[in-house]
Amino acid sequence: MQDVRLPKYQWGQPVAAAIDLVNDGSHPNAEPDALLVTAGTRGEVVQVGRHVDSNTPVYLVEFGQGVVVGCTEEELVA
Repeated sequence: MQDVRLPKYQWGQPVAAAIDLVNDGSHPNAEPDALLVTAGTRGEVVQVGRHVDSNTPVYLVEFGQGVVVGCTEEELVA
């Protein structure tokens, strides 16, 4: 059994994109590989989930104007 990694960020917490975030194919309103959010863009964690296979936290972050992106901890900064 894998160790459970506790979330670094919490619901409602302000964060920013640490890197440019591009569509990996999971964002239905954008073309694959389209730029979704540029590095440094501020947002807010709106949901905290868990990736089933790796047992790691996944964050839904609203970056404004209806842009909601699923992010890993490595893609965010407080």
